Amino acid sequence: MSYAASAALQSAIFAAISSDVDVVAAVGDAVFDAIPSGVLPSLYISLGSEVVREQGDKTGAGTAHQFVVSVVTDVPGFRIAKEVAGTVCDVLEDADLTLTRGRLVSLQFRRARAFKIDKGAGRQIDLTFRARVEDN
Repeated sequence: MSYAASAALQSAIFAAISSDVDVVAAVGDAVFDAIPSGVLPSLYISLGSEVVREQGDKTGAGTAHQFVVSVVTDVPGFRIAKEVAGTVCDVLEDADLTLTRGRLVSLQFRRARAFKIDKGAGRQIDLTFRARVEDN
């Protein structure tokens, strides 16, 4: 198995998050695959790092993708960030995403890490998910 289905998975994840009505209500169009230059919104979601491992078995080729989705805000306190992080989890947990290459077998939340940024002025929550993809 290779890394070939990774771009398809990332595109499907980005589309699912950025088109969800509750996400749009919370952050508008501030869902980023790459952080834009210039002034950032007060609250945004960003796709982050990914680790991929071969996960084939007797039935076929596959990969396990562990990836991070971050919720970032310059608002003091964690309440808003946690609400948005919960919405992202609602969108992705056990999502039935269609990929342009491969087939999503499962998508599960693994863990979250909430911490202060910008010398305590802002907050960030990194959500880690695990996706299992079979390649076709």
